[in-house]
Amino acid sequence: MRYELTDLRLFRAIAEAESLSTGASAVFITASSASYRLKNLEHAMGTALFTRTARGMRLTPAGEVLLTHVRELLAGVDRMHGDVSRFSQGLKGSVRLWANSSSLNGFILPSVSRFLLAHPDVNLDLEERLSGAIAEGVATGEVDVGVLAGEVSDSRVRSMRYAVDELVVVTPIDHPLARQPEIRFGAALEFDFICMSRTSSNYLFLAEVAKRDRQTLNARLHVHSFNAVLHLVETGVGVSLVPLSVARPMAESGRVAALRILEPWAARELHLVTSVDAALPSFTAAFVDFLLTDPRVVATRQAAQPGA
Repeated sequence: MRYELTDLRLFRAIAEAESLSTGASAVFITASSASYRLKNLEHAMGTALFTRTARGMRLTPAGEVLLTHVRELLAGVDRMHGDVSRFSQGLKGSVRLWANSSSLNGFILPSVSRFLLAHPDVNLDLEERLSGAIAEGVATGEVDVGVLAGEVSDSRVRSMRYAVDELVVVTPIDHPLARQPEIRFGAALEFDFICMSRTSSNYLFLAEVAKRDRQTLNARLHVHSFNAVLHLVETGVGVSLVPLSVARPMAESGRVAALRILEPWAARELHLVTSVDAALPSFTAAFVDFLLTDPRVVATRQAAQPGA
């Protein structure tokens, strides 16, 4: 075989980025070197792996088949290194995780610093994605671990109950809605909204709900963090839709009001998913176990038990 693991990692990076230069940057080589390596790989395979277009690099049918095998192969290499590293200097490796907005900001990010401090040789690549795309990403090997809202019916992934959260409407403490402990969501849509960025899963879900209810969403401002959203709500700029796990500290200190929503979609049952077929490297398994046993996460599952 006239190619190396670096060539396969490069191929995967280009396929996922749909860009030669971005893929090259992801594996820390120059674009010219990446072009040479890719041509060598295509020569070794005896077929073109990409179609070059004005919009980027698109996989050929042969490239699609190769990508499936490359993901399996590299996952096996990562497992090998992770398992062997336990006998030398502890866990080593990199974990890729996709999560929806609620789980990422409400539960995962607060846990990450403690995990990284405990495992200095493990790197994490965290991305916010829509729940609908997360299970597919795990099933195809594009990502190692996913956390999403709702039940998972895909037989290619293993689903574990992660946390229980809910979406709430947050308002300034002197807002007309603040006197009500719970509301129909349509009542909130009569006011200006402070929203997350237009590409965030939180905003896309909010826009979908408003459209489904045939009401107009007046997005007065878009920002890039829940902290910014809550600060702007506190100052009276508008109201917002956020996870209770994110809003709770400011609500309990009396800086904003958090109103429960009567619609069933406000309840957020979060699940953690991994691939059914792939055995997890030891460092990935350690990360999954860390997330599932975090006391804050466990408490939400216990509180949701009947009779709790």
